[in-house]
Amino acid sequence: MRLTGIRKTFGELVALDSVDLEIARGATTVLLGPSGSGKSTLLRCINLLEKPDAGQIDMGSGPIDVGGKLSPRTVREIRSRSTMVFQQFNLFPHLTALGNVTLAPIEALGRSRAEAEATGRELLAKVGLADKADAYPDRLSGGQQQRVAIARALAMDPDFLLFDEPTSALDPELAAEVVAVLAALAEENRTLVVVTHSLAFARRVADRVVFLEDGHVLQDGTPDEFFRSEDERLRRFREVIGSV
Repeated sequence: MRLTGIRKTFGELVALDSVDLEIARGATTVLLGPSGSGKSTLLRCINLLEKPDAGQIDMGSGPIDVGGKLSPRTVREIRSRSTMVFQQFNLFPHLTALGNVTLAPIEALGRSRAEAEATGRELLAKVGLADKADAYPDRLSGGQQQRVAIARALAMDPDFLLFDEPTSALDPELAAEVVAVLAALAEENRTLVVVTHSLAFARRVADRVVFLEDGHVLQDGTPDEFFRSEDERLRRFREVIGSV
């Protein structure tokens, strides 16, 4: 996926200022940066949860001007290629874990209930929740809820999995459960784009680290390049985040 000239404003605030970024297929790209740097906004622009004011997105079939008027068909096409996992899980409380995982494949993809449930049970097993298929969200820990959300994203068989601070609402023990699942997905060469404040996650899982500040890409390179960089801004960020 290639993003070119992505710009997004909220009133007079420039959240993203002509960002160019290429997401390598089969790699894990981690977006780092201070609060307000544009990380989550960039992620939401990829999925068109936020519509850019200007720029292009190319997911392999040619550039699409996402700053202009988009047809419902184009929006569906872009969103069908990527699926978002949110910080706060966003599970439907009236549905079981299996119900949450199967809803979109049945409603959006037209899968039969039997097919969706068979796949859903496989995916719940994949994230370590085979025994929780019939549990409702209020009976699950935060880490378990986030793993259900990941299974739900996988059920749509997307080309790109987008994660917006998937562990920030969890205590360290529960966060470790989710990180283990993400690491396993990375080992399968799935394409992950992860917004996080976790340097440990970036060091362990990332193939590439993109550091944003004030709506600009300050550095784009390997984890080793990020952690070894002598750039004063990056050093200060590593020191502050590493001490939290």
